[in-house]
Amino acid sequence: MKVKHIVYILLFIGMGGFIAYRIVQNQNKNDDSKDKGGKGKTMTVSGMVVKPQTFDNILSLSGSIEANEQVEIRSEVSGIVESINFQEGSNVTKGQLLFKVNDIELRAQLGQAKTKEGLAFENERRAKLLLQKEAISQEEYDIARADLKSAQAQSQLISAQIGKTSVRAAFSGKIGLRSISPGTYITPSILVSQLVNTDKLKITFSIPEKYTFQVKTNSNLSFTISGSTQKYLATIYAIEPAVATATRTLQVRAIAENKDGKLLPGTFANVELPLDIIKDALVVPTEAIIPVQGGKKVFITNKGKAKEVMVETATRTDASILVLSGLKPGDTVLTSGVMSLKDDAPVKVKVN
Repeated sequence: MKVKHIVYILLFIGMGGFIAYRIVQNQNKNDDSKDKGGKGKTMTVSGMVVKPQTFDNILSLSGSIEANEQVEIRSEVSGIVESINFQEGSNVTKGQLLFKVNDIELRAQLGQAKTKEGLAFENERRAKLLLQKEAISQEEYDIARADLKSAQAQSQLISAQIGKTSVRAAFSGKIGLRSISPGTYITPSILVSQLVNTDKLKITFSIPEKYTFQVKTNSNLSFTISGSTQKYLATIYAIEPAVATATRTLQVRAIAENKDGKLLPGTFANVELPLDIIKDALVVPTEAIIPVQGGKKVFITNKGKAKEVMVETATRTDASILVLSGLKPGDTVLTSGVMSLKDDAPVKVKVN
């Protein structure tokens, strides 16, 4: 009996030890999971106290530079190119002859039409005299007059076609590379060259619809181009009357001087558009903002713990972002380690 009792006691002690071991292991796992969740272990993070300040609200946008005026040079009539009167890449003036299409056939047609016009004129004159003597009816005179009008219209039509054989510059500017040579048979579908006016340039960009009431014509802005730090000035002169429903943006166009010719059409512009200066604005570092589904959030500290707060933001600069709602003056916003934080996690904050 004594041996049996000893065996039971040893089994009881073994079972108790096993149960105690499992309890300790489970407790350690719970501690580890708490540490991983950020709620058991106190994290040391940086933070800043939010204070009202004056914010120069400058909107950074992307835009494109376009020529003030630009046109494709084509011929309105078909024929053999008789002469080319411009140098590629040169400046031309408004009304300057660019090239001439042979018009021999058209001038021959014009001579024929002028002869018919003269005959019709003489017939109309005679018919008018006969009408006055009541030798012919009004109807016969009307027919003679109609023939004269038709002959005159035919002469005018051919004269207009002859005028189209001389292609002139629609405005002053710089002409590009040509795709024809003297003797080329040209048609209206052939692109001869391009004429652009770059003394002034247009800068086209779009703004989010929430800023539409802050943008007005005659407002000034600045912009830079790729590969250069030089700032150029422009003035807004036109705004689309409606917001684009697909992008929820409003298209704006400004104009800039380009007397030195450094700016080229088709290049990319980094636009800085000044908006209304905001007093008592709440601004936080960009690294404090965490994008989440449905918006953005930050962490603030509350009684030694991190608290998750949803915020609404507006203008962003290189280092900071304007907060419209969600924060109040005096809140301590966490600025480091925010990606690994959980709501209600204990934190130790070093205020910058």
